[in-house]
Amino acid sequence: MDKSAPIQSLEEQFGYQFQNPLLLAEALTHPSLAYETHRAHFDNQRLEFLGDAVLQLIFTHELFRTFMDYNEGNLTKLRARLVSRTALAAYARNRSVGQHLLMGRGEEASGGRARASTLSDAFEALIGAIYLDGGLEAARTVILRLCAEDLARICDEPREVNPKGQLQEMLQALSASSPHYTIIAEDGPDHQKTFVARVEWNGRTLGTGSGLSKKLAETAAAEAALVSAEVKAIARDRIDAPASRPGNKPVNTRDSSQ
Repeated sequence: MDKSAPIQSLEEQFGYQFQNPLLLAEALTHPSLAYETHRAHFDNQRLEFLGDAVLQLIFTHELFRTFMDYNEGNLTKLRARLVSRTALAAYARNRSVGQHLLMGRGEEASGGRARASTLSDAFEALIGAIYLDGGLEAARTVILRLCAEDLARICDEPREVNPKGQLQEMLQALSASSPHYTIIAEDGPDHQKTFVARVEWNGRTLGTGSGLSKKLAETAAAEAALVSAEVKAIARDRIDAPASRPGNKPVNTRDSSQ
């Protein structure tokens, strides 16, 4: 069976040639196609379920053998970074999976080809299809190659950088008040909006940032705050006069009644 140029291109992106093209077609079929055509049609939901399990297994084994001194909780956190919706959607986006999906016209018109949930589901389905077509080792080879950069990044920086957590920890050492995040602007179509967030603390604006989701915008605002002159001044105050802050007691203070 001859394959179309787009399908061959996708196989090249994944570095895998399907023996059974029907598995590939199933992995690329969004559920909206059957809903819109009112005809019985396979879709990629079952393969998505299978692919999720295959990804979990491969990543779990790779992390298990790489981080010999990590306990279950730490390994689970590392794996979560690799199989998050954001990560899986990025893997799919980098291989132009969206343009190959078969979907209903309504889904496509609403931005379905670029939607993170659609892309992450399709990536899982493709991994499930590769597993059925070529077996576990074929799936392992594809996964480790496609996700090599993220795996290398985790090996270099196993402790995830958390700007919001860092900012909160710094500020709560000075006051019981937590930083407050507000979305102050939205721009763009529904399927590709950009959000702008502002972070404030005790009435002071510490930073603003933008991102393709509210969470990413808040993270960007926290990153901006951590390098801002305002927060650097707060950090200096913390070092220079810790005992003068509310809730901080001088070390070795004796009770005057003694």
